[in-house]
Amino acid sequence: MYQKFMVPIDLAHVDALEPALQVAADLAGLYQATVCYVSVTANTPGPVARTPAEYAKKLTAFARQQGIEHGQQTESRVLISHDPVADLDELLTQAVAELGADLVIMQTHLPRKLDVLLPAYGSKVATHTNASVFLVRS
Repeated sequence: MYQKFMVPIDLAHVDALEPALQVAADLAGLYQATVCYVSVTANTPGPVARTPAEYAKKLTAFARQQGIEHGQQTESRVLISHDPVADLDELLTQAVAELGADLVIMQTHLPRKLDVLLPAYGSKVATHTNASVFLVRS
């Protein structure tokens, strides 16, 4: 049913994403799907890497390790933005189309009152792409 998963991640917070990473690994095994780990970074130094190229190397290594651990095909894609927080929704929706992803697996938070003003990232991806979206709450 599903052939290509997109899993948005932030390398600075991989531990917090463990539930979504496990769901992605389990479902990819079930469907024998390829998992593409997508991350948005700025073109300025950050807590994970000094440059987008360095960040891309770390994301590639992360994807490779996930593939080895779970016996799956993996890919990675780094998206560069001047303002990752402001551009995240738009970049993720574009990435779904560019990658041909048919399932997006995202870590999210429990609903809050502030979500009325600032909805969770998964809602935009779900309403602006043709992909199914699996939100994993922590």
